[in-house]
Amino acid sequence: MRTNVYVDGFNLYYGCLKGSPYRWLDLEALCARLLPKHTIHRVRYFTARVTARPGKPHDPVHQQIYLRALSTLPSVSIHLGHFITKPTTMPLANPIPGGPKFAEVLKTEEKGSDVNLATYLLADAFRDDADAFVIVSNDSDLTEPMRIVCHELGQVVGILNPHPPARRSRALLSCKPTFFKQIRAGALAASQLPPTLTDQTGTFHKPVGW
Repeated sequence: MRTNVYVDGFNLYYGCLKGSPYRWLDLEALCARLLPKHTIHRVRYFTARVTARPGKPHDPVHQQIYLRALSTLPSVSIHLGHFITKPTTMPLANPIPGGPKFAEVLKTEEKGSDVNLATYLLADAFRDDADAFVIVSNDSDLTEPMRIVCHELGQVVGILNPHPPARRSRALLSCKPTFFKQIRAGALAASQLPPTLTDQTGTFHKPVGW
């Protein structure tokens, strides 16, 4: 069964990769391991470029190295959203009696990735680009596009959930996908990229600490 996989990069990261030794993840290998009866046609990876933050000045460099690594995988394509940072007034959690109840903060939001994922999922399904369509996410915002692909277009739809079982999105499961699988640490550990890779620019290495 020829299969497309749509990876919500930030949902995957915060679901099972953050703080783990498995961030140098080979998406092709992971999909092949979790979907052994499928032929992986495309892996679409959706993310946005991060910026340096206090205490994490190397995040943009590490992300760029990882995107470069993913670009060496033949079936993987990268689709970028963007971040928006703007001042926002928000209520204080524990205001001091007689003091201010609100504070102005800088709020950073990632924009575009979930919309891009839904768009490519629907477009690929409408043109019969594959026999099965699988998302790697636990984001309830993807419920409706998945329902349309599964129940209106009659396509095979699967979910690979990166979040712990206790945090599974009931809304996402309500679309009644064809199948559901949990991403576990063993699969992540067995699906790591080589520590040294080479592309048309030269040789590069897994970031220290990854």
